[in-house]
Amino acid sequence: MPDLQERPQPSLVEAIIPVASLVLLVGLSYYLFEDEGANGPNQVGMVVATMIAVFLAWWRGYTLHELSDAAIASVSSGMGAIFILFAVGALIGTWAMSGTLVAMVYYGLQILNPAYFYVSAAAIAAVISFGIGSSWTVVGTVGIGLMGISAAMDLNPAITAGAIISGAYFGDTVSPLSDSANLAAGVGNVNLYTHIRRTGLMAAGALAIALCVFWFIGGAGDFDPSYKLYVLNSDFHVSPVLFLPLALVVVLALLKVRPFTTIFLGALAGGLMAVIVAPERVQAFAEADHHVPASLAQLKGVWAAIARGYVSTTGHEMVDQLATRGGMRSMLTTVWLIIAAFAFGGIAEKIGVLERLIDPIARAAKSAGSLVVMLVISVLATSIATADQYLAIVLPGRMFKRSFEERDQPPVLLSSSVGASATPTSALIPWNSCGAYMAATLGVATFSYAPYAMFNLVNPLLAIAVAYLGTRAYTQRDKRDEAT
Repeated sequence: MPDLQERPQPSLVEAIIPVASLVLLVGLSYYLFEDEGANGPNQVGMVVATMIAVFLAWWRGYTLHELSDAAIASVSSGMGAIFILFAVGALIGTWAMSGTLVAMVYYGLQILNPAYFYVSAAAIAAVISFGIGSSWTVVGTVGIGLMGISAAMDLNPAITAGAIISGAYFGDTVSPLSDSANLAAGVGNVNLYTHIRRTGLMAAGALAIALCVFWFIGGAGDFDPSYKLYVLNSDFHVSPVLFLPLALVVVLALLKVRPFTTIFLGALAGGLMAVIVAPERVQAFAEADHHVPASLAQLKGVWAAIARGYVSTTGHEMVDQLATRGGMRSMLTTVWLIIAAFAFGGIAEKIGVLERLIDPIARAAKSAGSLVVMLVISVLATSIATADQYLAIVLPGRMFKRSFEERDQPPVLLSSSVGASATPTSALIPWNSCGAYMAATLGVATFSYAPYAMFNLVNPLLAIAVAYLGTRAYTQRDKRDEAT
């Protein structure tokens, strides 16, 4: 059997076929099933695309054992995302039962005005995400509360999700605490704060544009929340103490505790809060036999909310829609999507599809501006093919590094361009782990919120514009930064 290094690189056509098959099949799924495509048909399309890639690899001389190992290794690398998804499902379930979600909506209705809700949601998410450096944590906690407020105000859920994601990814792009920002700086061997200074200017511009758009979109007209506030308070007895699980999550995130641990501890805190403030609600939800001790009935209720989510039965439609959600089980369809996507990405990486597609793109660039354009295209192709934000940072960054050096461009141009494109755009691809997470957590399909995720759309375009319009000035300053 020939060694991996002895195998010829796939032809350009062979490299295009798997990726084109993936895009075509998922696109056909959305055409036929619309938003329901994410509930199974998309996954089937991705499995078929994976089998096409496997057949081409087998034709090239790879053994099925090698390809199986590559797919398994790729799926294994996505286990962190899968466990975070389960933790978020658990958190939503216990926060719904405890009243934490209702409290977020209750006070949000008092503070926020529907006329400027979208811009407020984006700004709130941006401030918090910059502070903790994690878009996933922001969306999985504050984001679900903002979605509940939006629903209570009868606002557009797709625009709301786009606003939340725009703000959340601002912090994920420029916060010193962000793992993706640190990774992008590392790809270019650039000082983190040099990278953030360069990336931050573009991100601030993109966020400003996004906020202007959301301000222009506006919201509903006259809105009287009095009745809804009365109903929420009568059913859940809202008080500030219900924010303690949220406060715990924020503190743990600031302390840089791992996301899964942070979110799952927040879920347990929500369960404990439910037992303390509303034991009768937990008891009723548990539906335990009369001979079961009260303490075990409480445990069963929290356990059930973590596993399969909470079901509200107040009789008020608005409240029941808001508080019926969550559970680890609710994330299984998204987990299926992530497994299928990572399996495809593992096969594509194993047989050299990405290298074959990116290499001619890198060689085609003649100027700094065109080099950044090709880099952004390569980042998108990698994010589509591998379904992983981190690979979309590392692989194109590594493969374009020599091209930037040959053209005497500063390393920070490479790192900032990768960071400005890979991190935000990952949330726009339905089968990418980030896009799948956002859709599952906020309850809005990726293709529905993507047109409104203004920061995520604008930031890569600003990276390209800066490369074309400001390369000389940036190059001189960045070289001074590197020298110091």
